[in-house]
Amino acid sequence: MNTRSFVPPATAAFLTSAATATSARGALRRLVLAATIAMLGLGSASAFAWSQHGTAYTSRGTYNGARYGSCGGGSCSHAGGVAGPYGGFASNTGTVTRNAPGEFSNSGTATGRYGNSVQHAGDTSCAGGTCAHTGTLTGPDGKTASTSGDVTRTAPGQYSSSGSITGSNGNTVDHSASTNCAGASCSRSGTVTGSDGGAVYHSGTATRVAPGVVTTSASATGTYGNTVTTSGTITTAGVVTTGSTTVVVAPKPVVVAPPVVYVPPPPVVYAPPPPVAYVPPPPVIYAPPPPPAVYVAPRVVYMTPVPRPVLWVPGHWVGNVWVAAHWA
Repeated sequence: MNTRSFVPPATAAFLTSAATATSARGALRRLVLAATIAMLGLGSASAFAWSQHGTAYTSRGTYNGARYGSCGGGSCSHAGGVAGPYGGFASNTGTVTRNAPGEFSNSGTATGRYGNSVQHAGDTSCAGGTCAHTGTLTGPDGKTASTSGDVTRTAPGQYSSSGSITGSNGNTVDHSASTNCAGASCSRSGTVTGSDGGAVYHSGTATRVAPGVVTTSASATGTYGNTVTTSGTITTAGVVTTGSTTVVVAPKPVVVAPPVVYVPPPPVVYAPPPPVAYVPPPPVIYAPPPPPAVYVAPRVVYMTPVPRPVLWVPGHWVGNVWVAAHWA
């Protein structure tokens, strides 16, 4: 795992900086312990296992993440966590099971830095070039949000998706998008519409410029007309650069996924405790729709002033690549 010192040069605020460094090191120790427990628990009876770690250097500090996954007997499980620069620690676990050809179920738990947990569960069914997904999110207060959506392969290299999420207060957010892939490049565009009629428009491209190297660009326009643009370069091993943020990641694991199109979770409605930055695995040549929130990831970063809460997105398959649960 890549780390760097949390203690700056001696200044008038030395005591405060030293306390922050001690807290960060404690969170890092918890992260290593959690990853070790996950490795022993998940890897004891698995036919295939993988692990990954990374470090994100941001303007708000350094975040260290690690996760472990294993597959066997028709199921894949994963566990991971992120340690923040001020001692905060968030973790997530989950399982995806193939119940029958084209039929999958998933469940898991995400725990925030304050100890509050969100339970998520869902079912996916694929047939005739279309995958449909339904799911629920249950917060620590017992309130729930429901989700539904589908992805359809309309032609070779072309896909369309739509869905909605309804919060515990009855408000519904709808989303739709389309993706077109040709050669070594994929482009996509989409819209997220709130219950009040406000809409967020997003688009982006991802191009494979060399083996293991992908360049990305994207833009998002919020309900007030403000537009945020981002660009970056992603590698399967080494350094990922997105704007002014540099993320160091481990080599991407090889995961054999079922030959289906997985339905990505819908946008955010339910607001769990304040999340920390999370470093997911390097994306493939497909950039999923950005949620109306700000997070640090090797994917595109959107900063849209949408007055809407944040959602924890469960792990899911995108093409032949498993995308872990993350904040969106």
